[in-house]
Amino acid sequence: MRKATPTDNLFKPKASQAELRVDATTRAARAIIGEEANAREAKTERLRAARLAQEAVAEPAPSKRIAAKGKARRQR
Repeated sequence: MRKATPTDNLFKPKASQAELRVDATTRAARAIIGEEANAREAKTERLRAARLAQEAVAEPAPSKRIAAKGKARRQR
């Protein structure tokens, strides 16, 4: 195994211009996606609260009675 020299710890490789551009683009895209996700979550919470408030005030809808199929058959 090779021993670590002081130059291994002192000098870090520099990123190329292409890598710097890709990193900047990635950071910008992640920031935009994060903002959109936060806005979507806030909208969902707002709509959920409005729906729950509306359901609390509204009367429950009457349930419809569904006729059972097959029970009204003729007997021979």
